[in-house]
Amino acid sequence: MAYFYLLIAVVFETIGTSALQASQQFSRLVPSMIVVTAYAASFFFMAIVLRYLPVGITYAIWSGLGIVLIAAIGFVVFGQRLDWPAIVGMAMILGGILIIHLFSKSAVH
Repeated sequence: MAYFYLLIAVVFETIGTSALQASQQFSRLVPSMIVVTAYAASFFFMAIVLRYLPVGITYAIWSGLGIVLIAAIGFVVFGQRLDWPAIVGMAMILGGILIIHLFSKSAVH
């Protein structure tokens, strides 16, 4: 169940960061309210996850998946392109998350 809550936290973080771009530096009310609400929800669910997983593992997965999802949303929604070094770097982040999940004794399965 911890990984399910972590996934919810990542989704809310992704929504919040996407709304942050749309808020135009907090000059638009509705996207700004979405930012605050989504980040609050993300941290709420991440706090639940911390009952079951170590903070380092939780944060590594939360931030790593968030980076990749935001890059995808940036590409699709905002037309932001990535160069090859950025793509390779993100692939390495995903590889690190897989290694943690598959092989670490610190991560609860």
